Amino acid sequence: MANQPPQQAPRPELPQHARERIERTRGAQGQRFFTSDLSVNELLLVRDAGFEPAGLVMGSSIYHVGYQRGAWTQNQEMTVLTQAMYQARELAMARMEEEADELRADGVIGVRLVVKRHAWGEDMVEFLAIGTGVYARDGRSYRAPSGKPFTSDLSGQDFWMLLQSGFRPVSLVMGNCVYHIAHQTLGGWFKSVGQNVEMTNFTQGLYDARELAMERLQYEAQMDGATGVVGTNIHESSYGWDPHVIEYFAVGTSVLPLPGHAAPPRPQLVMSVNG
Repeated sequence: MANQPPQQAPRPELPQHARERIERTRGAQGQRFFTSDLSVNELLLVRDAGFEPAGLVMGSSIYHVGYQRGAWTQNQEMTVLTQAMYQARELAMARMEEEADELRADGVIGVRLVVKRHAWGEDMVEFLAIGTGVYARDGRSYRAPSGKPFTSDLSGQDFWMLLQSGFRPVSLVMGNCVYHIAHQTLGGWFKSVGQNVEMTNFTQGLYDARELAMERLQYEAQMDGATGVVGTNIHESSYGWDPHVIEYFAVGTSVLPLPGHAAPPRPQLVMSVNG
């Protein structure tokens, strides 16, 4: 897979009831009604930044994640599982973006990606993307260069601060890697017992898995034409797989400078010496 993300899934259609809810949200004759998961403080700051909430948007995908066995004594990426986890999130994100598009929103803020299991589907996982669609009051388009609504996991406060600093969000970028960490051999256990020693095999495996996730996040941002990523987080999870199989999921918001906005001066480096 190198450093590129898995192939993206095709854009799905919205369910009928989602379209009906969006029609009611848009209202008739320009009479808008909005729902949101913004706090009161977030709503005030979003409006102060020149935006209005368009409505709560969400997307869901219930995905059957396939099976892959890792070699007992080998560190390796589980490419089948990596592909499944990535594409399932993409389907959920695509449906959320489609709802935002139907609401004529410029973008979505406060995006949360949730992974859930249900008792009635032991081999299935639900992926949920949810956030608040927003649009600019001045009529200017803040959409991503692709023409889609921007997506961002920034809070209302962070969205306001980002615009004040001369940047705008482009998209929620992500990279993941499901990795099998090799089991310790009996000889390795005897060599380490009773000693302080780095377990280089485990170190290398976890290091490699995180790097693959970060490389793919960076690749997505570069394909967006973004100049950077803010708010990057790396999450480590295991979803009922073998205890030696872990997913590393990196997520953040890619950004671009606002047109005509002068970049703030770089802070001066101040050094102090005690003693």
